[in-house]
Amino acid sequence: MNTTPSPPTRLPQKLLLSLGKAGINIFLVILTVTVWQSGSRLVNEVGKFLSFQKTEPEIDISNILIEKLRNASELTTAVYAMETVVPAQQSRQILGVTLGTTRLLYVAYGEVKAGVDLSQLTAEDIRVENDRVIVTLPAPVILDSKIDVNRSRVYDYSRGFLSLGPDVGPQLQSQAAQETLHHMIASACQEGVLVQAGDRAELAVKELLTLSGHEQVEIEAAPPNLTACPILPKIY
Repeated sequence: MNTTPSPPTRLPQKLLLSLGKAGINIFLVILTVTVWQSGSRLVNEVGKFLSFQKTEPEIDISNILIEKLRNASELTTAVYAMETVVPAQQSRQILGVTLGTTRLLYVAYGEVKAGVDLSQLTAEDIRVENDRVIVTLPAPVILDSKIDVNRSRVYDYSRGFLSLGPDVGPQLQSQAAQETLHHMIASACQEGVLVQAGDRAELAVKELLTLSGHEQVEIEAAPPNLTACPILPKIY
């Protein structure tokens, strides 16, 4: 009895189709992941390229120092005080003949203040070199001068024989005060008040900047202009 041999065993076509679809799906997944990773790196690189670089803030310390010193305005570093007796007189005349003379002795007390005007500082006056600050101060000047009317007084007032001198007490007192003020400024300059003011201003500004955190401070000061001081008048 002859039997017909069975055909070789073959995978069903559906199974082959299923395996083929699975392989394609796996390939697509791998391809997607690869593209996603590459895309992420690309996005990161583009982001880095387009991102703004942060730089350290630049601060002009010179302007800060100028404002700090200008706030001190007029830095008074030396005061000269004196008390003096100043005579003043005025005569009454008719046709060139003196009828009487009014004399006044005024005891005046006043003060002369000297220092530097920090409001004159400019950007060129402050230099910053690494950690060192170099400041060039303006020349010391007379900042204020005045007569203390509460401590001044008329010591003697006379209109002469029969009071024939003019009654000009207030005018003579004002004249004496002006002469006293002029005399005080001249005396203060001769006593070196401007030199003292310049030296003390250097110390004061250096201490101010040192307390503000600047360890290396160098002060350069212009010499006082002594020719601007008035000439000492004669008191008679």
